[in-house]
Amino acid sequence: MKNGQKKYSFFYRNGLTIVFLSLFLVTLFAQALTGWKAHNRDLAENHGKSLSLATYLKSGHFISATFENFESEFLQMSLYVILTVGLRQIGSAESKSLDGEEEVDREPKQHKDAPWAVRKGGWILKLYSNSLAICFCLLFLVSWGLHLYGSWQDHNVAQVLRHQSEDSVAAFLTMPEFWFETFQNWQSEFLSVASIVFFTIYLRQKGSPESKPVDAGHMETGK
Repeated sequence: MKNGQKKYSFFYRNGLTIVFLSLFLVTLFAQALTGWKAHNRDLAENHGKSLSLATYLKSGHFISATFENFESEFLQMSLYVILTVGLRQIGSAESKSLDGEEEVDREPKQHKDAPWAVRKGGWILKLYSNSLAICFCLLFLVSWGLHLYGSWQDHNVAQVLRHQSEDSVAAFLTMPEFWFETFQNWQSEFLSVASIVFFTIYLRQKGSPESKPVDAGHMETGK
């Protein structure tokens, strides 16, 4: 222990990350297993050859389904990080206060515990000051690209099974199939963000940092 601080266990200090990563891995495995069986069933019905699980994990069907979801999540988080800088919602725990600057708005100052980029200053500090949004935007773009690749590959597998010619990626981008997959995920993410922004005005969860204190007024904005 240092400076009288309590010594917490590794799990206590990292519980949120551990639990959510564990849930992610379990559900990803479940998705892979059930997707593999469903895809092989579809292939069999169309007189195609069944795939091993290892081969399925490299298939367009799995890549598309996986990164279609990643893409929408990273889009949600990147927009949420960027738009909450300047936009407000009165009464929401997810909004900055309506008046004045908050702790997150302060100019970075050098001190012994500051991140390396803060101590370095200059363009590195400027980049670091926007690194969260940049990270989520890059993850979104990579996920969107892999979703496109996977959907295109899966589309061409279906084309071959129907004894039709394969399409180029440019041609596939003009078809509604990919954009239907894209927009049905995006709209659900926008709705979920709008829901937590709005519901935290009137509803509470004691002990959660995503909620206002239980006795806070409805129009009290911020945590």
